[in-house]
Amino acid sequence: MGLLDISIVPAFRRLSVAAALAGMAGLAISPVLAQNAAAAAPAGEARQRPADSELLTLFVHYVMVDRRDLAASYAQELLDRGLTNAAWVELIESGKGGDAGRIDQALTRAIRIKELETPASQIYKAFEKGKLERARNPEEVAKSIEALTGPIAGKLMAQARLKESGEYAMPQLLTALLDANNSVLQQEVSRLLIDMRKQAVVPLSTALLGLQAAQQETVADILGLLGDRIALAYLADLRDTSSVASVQSAAARAIDRLGGSQELTTAQMYYALSDVYYNERQEVTMFPGEEFQLLWSFDPRAGLVMTAIASPVYHEAMSMRHAERSLQLSEENPNALALWIASNFKREIQTPQGYVNPAYPVAGAAEAGATPRREAMYFAVAAGPSISQMVLERALTSNNAPLALKSIAAIEKTAGGNAMWGDSSSTNGMPLTRALTYPSRRVQYDAALALAAAQPSQEFLGSNQVVPTLASAARDASARIAAIVAPDSESYQPLRKMLEAQGFTVLPQGSSLEELAAPIAEAPAVDLVVVYSPMGTSVPGTVETVRADPKVLATPVLALAGVEASINLGARYSADPLVMVRQTGLPEQTMKAAIDELLTVASGGPISAEEASAYAARSLSALRDLAVSGNAVLRAEDAMLPLVSLLENQSASTSKENYAMVGEILSRIGQDRSQRALMDAAIAGEGEGRIALIALVAESAKRFGNRLETRHVERVVELASSSNDAEATAAAALMGALNLPNKDLLPLVLKK
Repeated sequence: MGLLDISIVPAFRRLSVAAALAGMAGLAISPVLAQNAAAAAPAGEARQRPADSELLTLFVHYVMVDRRDLAASYAQELLDRGLTNAAWVELIESGKGGDAGRIDQALTRAIRIKELETPASQIYKAFEKGKLERARNPEEVAKSIEALTGPIAGKLMAQARLKESGEYAMPQLLTALLDANNSVLQQEVSRLLIDMRKQAVVPLSTALLGLQAAQQETVADILGLLGDRIALAYLADLRDTSSVASVQSAAARAIDRLGGSQELTTAQMYYALSDVYYNERQEVTMFPGEEFQLLWSFDPRAGLVMTAIASPVYHEAMSMRHAERSLQLSEENPNALALWIASNFKREIQTPQGYVNPAYPVAGAAEAGATPRREAMYFAVAAGPSISQMVLERALTSNNAPLALKSIAAIEKTAGGNAMWGDSSSTNGMPLTRALTYPSRRVQYDAALALAAAQPSQEFLGSNQVVPTLASAARDASARIAAIVAPDSESYQPLRKMLEAQGFTVLPQGSSLEELAAPIAEAPAVDLVVVYSPMGTSVPGTVETVRADPKVLATPVLALAGVEASINLGARYSADPLVMVRQTGLPEQTMKAAIDELLTVASGGPISAEEASAYAARSLSALRDLAVSGNAVLRAEDAMLPLVSLLENQSASTSKENYAMVGEILSRIGQDRSQRALMDAAIAGEGEGRIALIALVAESAKRFGNRLETRHVERVVELASSSNDAEATAAAALMGALNLPNKDLLPLVLKK
C-alpha cells in the first residue's frame, strides 16, 4: 500500500491518518469535516475507534501547531478510555504515539496553556505514576539487581531503574549487600548505594543497630561515604553501644567523614535530627508531592521492613521516633520532651480524616493487634506548664496557629501564676502573653481566656491587652478582615466585591503592603492577604514583607498570578502552608473554595457563627468573673465601651444568656456611662427583659450610688406607677436603691 493509498483503511482510521497527514502539511481538519467523514462511513466501519497511539499523535500535533480546541478534544477522548498508568507508560515509551521526546515537549507546553492544563496534567501524572509503579515493583527490582552483574547495557539500565525505585528497592539491595556468597554483586550494590545517597541513608541507618558486627562495619562505611548527616545520630549510637572494637572504629571513621561534632552527645544528635524532621526540611522528605512516604523498621529475621505512611504525618512520626531515642539516652531533657509533644500535637492536627496512622494508632481507630495510644493532650498536661510553654514557643515561632491553640489549652489546664505570665520584670514575657498579639483571632482569644481564668494579682507584660481582647471576642469573634495588594483600582474592586460577598471587611486598596501599614495597624487582626500580580513579580516581596511584620506574620497569603507565573510561584511556595498560589480569573466559587482551604490549613478555618457565639459566652463569663472578683490587674471596666455598644445594639446573634451577662458586668462597673446605659436599655425594653434590667440598675446603684440623669429618674418614677405590678415593684426597688428625695417619692404615696 502506498503512502496515500488509504482506500482499504476503515473510515475512522482513514480520518485519523488524514488528520495526521493534513497536520504534516500545515493544515487542520475542522470538527464539522470530521463529523461529515464519520457520517459518510458505512455503519460497520463507523464503530471502529482510532487507536490510542493515533489519538496521542494527533494531540501532540495540535499542541505544537497551537490548535488548542482540537488538542483538548483528542486529549479528552484519550483520557476517557481509562488507560492504566502502566498503559500510559507503554503508549508513550513504545514509540507508537510518536517520538517520546516530542511527546514530553508537547505535554510541557500544554501544561502551561490554560485550556490544556487539566488534560495535559492528567496525562503527565498518569505517565509519571506508571513509571514509578514499574520501578517500585518488587519483581522489577529483583530483575534489576540481578542485571547489575550482567552485560553493560543491561547493567546501566538496571542502575537507572534502581535509582528511580529509590527507597522501595532498599530491602532487596540490603539483602544483596550482605550476601557474602556473591562478592561481585556486593561491590556493584555498594557503588549503587553510594550513588543513591539520601534514598539509601534512612533504611541503612535504621538497619544499622540490628545487624551483626561484620555487617555493621560494612554499612557504617557506606553511610560515611554517602555524605548525608542524617546518619550521624545512628552512627554515634552504634559507637556508644557496640562492644566490638572494629565496629566502634568503623562508626567513628564514618562520623569523621560526615563532619560530626565531638562536642555533641548522642542524645543531642538525636534531638537535632528530630528537630530537622519536625521542621519538615526538604532533605528528609524522600518523595515530595507524593501521597505516601515510607517508615522503616528492621527485624534480623525479616530484614528491612517498609510501611507506607500518609505524607501529612510522616515527618511527625520520624520526629517523635528520634525524640524518644533522645529521651531514652538522657531522661532529663525538657527540650526533647517538648519537641515530642509538639510533634504529637502536629500529628493529631494533620492526620487526614479517617486515616489509621500505623505509627500512632489511637483508640477507636487502631488496627487489629495494635495497642492504641493516648491522645496528645494527655502527655501535654502530664508534662506540666513549662513544657507546654515551650511547645507554644515553637508554635509562635513557626506560625502554626492550630498548634498554638493546642498548647494554650494544655497551659490553661495546668498553669497558674508566674507559670503563665512570668516575672513582672521580664521584657519579653512568656509565650502565652506574647500570644495575645499573635495575628490569629483564635490564638488571641484563647490566650486571653487562659490568662483571665488565672485571676492574676500582679501586672505582667501584655496584661493591658487581656480585657480588650475579651471584649473584642464578646462583640464579634466571627469578623474577618482582608487586605488586598493590587496595582490599581480596576484590579482591586472586583476582588473587594468578591471578598465582601464572603463576609470579609476589606481594607483600602494599596499597591504594596507598606501602603497598607496604617489600616493594618488599626485593624484588630488581618485574616487574609490577597496579592494580585499577573506577572507574579510582586508576590515574593509581599510575602517577605508579611513575614517580617508582627501584625500579619502568620496571616495566610493568597497570590493570584497568570498561568506561567502561577506555575513557577506554586513550585516556589509548595512547602509553605501559609501561601496559596492560584491563577487570575478564576470563578467566584472556585476562589471561595481556595480561600476556605487556605484559612483551614493556616488557622483552622473561618470562625463560624456557632464558634463565635461560644467565644462570646466564654469571654463574657470571664469578664463577669473579673468584675465579681474586682480584679485590679485585669479590670472589667476597661471593657465598658464595647459592652455598652453590645447592650445598645443587641443583634439576633446575641443570646439571652449573653445579653444578661453583659448587663451583669455593667452593673459591676462603677462608671456613670455604665449605669446610664443599663437604664437606657431598660427604658427601651419591655416585659421580663425590662424588669431584669431595672433590677441590674438597682444593683449598680446599691454598689456605686445614683449615677443616673434627671430624665432617667423621672422615667423610674413613671414606671413605679405602672399598672404592671411586677414592673412597678422593680421600679420602686430601684427608687429605694437610688435613695431619691421625698419629693420624688411623694407622688407615689399620695396616689392611692
